[in-house]
Amino acid sequence: MQDPTLSLPRQLGVSQRALPENAVIVANFYDVESGRMDLDARGGGHAHEQFDIPIPRDGGISDLLAEAERTDRHFDYVICESIDRTARHMYYGTSIEHRLERAGVRLLAADEPFELSTVDGRKPKIATQLLTRRVKQSISEYYVVDMLEKAWDGYAVHAEAGFNIGKPCHGYRAKHVPHPVPAKRAKGIKKTFLEPDPAETPAVRKIFEWRVNERLSRRAIADRLNRDLERYPPPIPVDPGRAVGHWTDSNVRDIETNPKYTGYMVWNRRGRKNRGNRINPIEEWIWSAEPVHEPLVDLEIWLRAQEVGQHRFGSRSTSNTNVRHPQTKRSYLLRTYLFCDSCGRRMNGKTRRGHAYYVCAPKKGYVPEGHPAPGSFWVREDALVAKLDEFLSAHVFGAYRRSLLTYNLQELGVKAQREREDHIAALRHRIDDIAVKMKRVMRSLELFDNPDQDLIRDINDRRAELRERKAALETQLTEAEEQHEQAPNADLLDVMPVGDIQVDQLPEELARRLFEALRLELHYDKDANRLRVTVTLSGATALAARQRGVEAITVPGQQSRHAHAQVEDKNEEDVMPTISPVPILGVPSAGFEPATPASGGRSGRGFNLLPGR
Repeated sequence: MQDPTLSLPRQLGVSQRALPENAVIVANFYDVESGRMDLDARGGGHAHEQFDIPIPRDGGISDLLAEAERTDRHFDYVICESIDRTARHMYYGTSIEHRLERAGVRLLAADEPFELSTVDGRKPKIATQLLTRRVKQSISEYYVVDMLEKAWDGYAVHAEAGFNIGKPCHGYRAKHVPHPVPAKRAKGIKKTFLEPDPAETPAVRKIFEWRVNERLSRRAIADRLNRDLERYPPPIPVDPGRAVGHWTDSNVRDIETNPKYTGYMVWNRRGRKNRGNRINPIEEWIWSAEPVHEPLVDLEIWLRAQEVGQHRFGSRSTSNTNVRHPQTKRSYLLRTYLFCDSCGRRMNGKTRRGHAYYVCAPKKGYVPEGHPAPGSFWVREDALVAKLDEFLSAHVFGAYRRSLLTYNLQELGVKAQREREDHIAALRHRIDDIAVKMKRVMRSLELFDNPDQDLIRDINDRRAELRERKAALETQLTEAEEQHEQAPNADLLDVMPVGDIQVDQLPEELARRLFEALRLELHYDKDANRLRVTVTLSGATALAARQRGVEAITVPGQQSRHAHAQVEDKNEEDVMPTISPVPILGVPSAGFEPATPASGGRSGRGFNLLPGR
């Protein structure tokens, strides 16, 4: 933060005045960087080139040490203005001093007493100088660390108060307010809150909608946004000269992972000083106690978007092969969705004798106990696909899908739903009743012209009691409403179209979009030779699942393939309104895991497969 065009000449002048008359400075070594950096990392920057410093530069600290250790060096001593100029960390300061001393070069400081000449053949005494130097180095390091800690605490309080640090994230713009400190306010300095930018918020909301509802990859989301850059302008980086003019995977990732879109102010997400700008553990993030600006997405939606990233980790989302991976020769339909029931690992595709297989082959040393011997196994894709077609056609898109649900699930779901609704209504009634009682307590004061202190105390105690009861009931209401929203609801099946599905006959891009909309999971049990299929429908994903189902059922015909190609040229919001969904009855979100529980695992539908390799 200093001006090196003034600081460095001052340091040079102080050093020159401290030297004897017969001493001459023959070289200048300096850097414009932090003195707290690791010694190996120092001296490689180019910040000094941005200034017109009127001192010739012979190198940085690394060049100085290299020159000192040469036998033909052209200096006898090294001098600095103050010992803390060599390093802001005592360990590195003493390391520099030790290396120079070992090379026979004495390190001097202009603000310390020193002698260069010998007296009666005796070396100059340095004990007092050494003590002074070590004390100064300790104080210097303490001062820096203490200042950093206080600055960190200041940033934390700044964020907790809702003020933004740095450039507003895409979707928001700066809302400047007068600085709370009068002296800074008089200079025109302001602080910054965030407020939605109408031109940028649609893109942010679409990113979370597509990511959560359809589980699109970041690349697929960027491609959709790039179809209409006028409606979805891309982000502009801090340095506008680095703008590429279109959406990229990293743009989508930065938005998807930024919790500020939930309305909370969050700071310290990255370790910019000591972690190489890597993401800090989430428990180290500093959150405001409550939302401080208008949210663009709900916190629950943001959390679900993070789960999609974990689901997709290490798996491609398109039908294109991975040209960067030498083993990728083709694309496999069920990759990402098929897991080994024994170890929980995702199974990967292989081709043998012209047939597609999926293999679970844990690395040696990572094979769990009970895993099918000899530690790996194969299963053919066509056997899996046949059973998947049977499941989807009957249980999801079949005309009798309702009757295939167990009777108990339907009956218990309806009964439990009524009980939850009655409980929520009762809680709301009790909260309203307490609010009325609180108003009556306050009105009771109007009956007395001169209420005494005992009456006022009793009224305050009663208000506090009612307020506490109301807060407890509101907490119960929030929990009950969350349980109500997450409760199973078989009525969501009515949204799905009716028809047969043959996923191997679909374009792979469409098949994968269908799988994502249905939240498909496949778990294969080698020992029992069974496939467990799980599909999850919710109010947030039902329309997207219906749209994919309509496309998947109509695609196999030649005419419908052409219609599908026309749909792909449109944006998602242009397609969705064409659906005439069946009304979703009851709770607008639910989990759906149809049919009989498979032994030893989650509930789902189990199928016996053809023998696999």
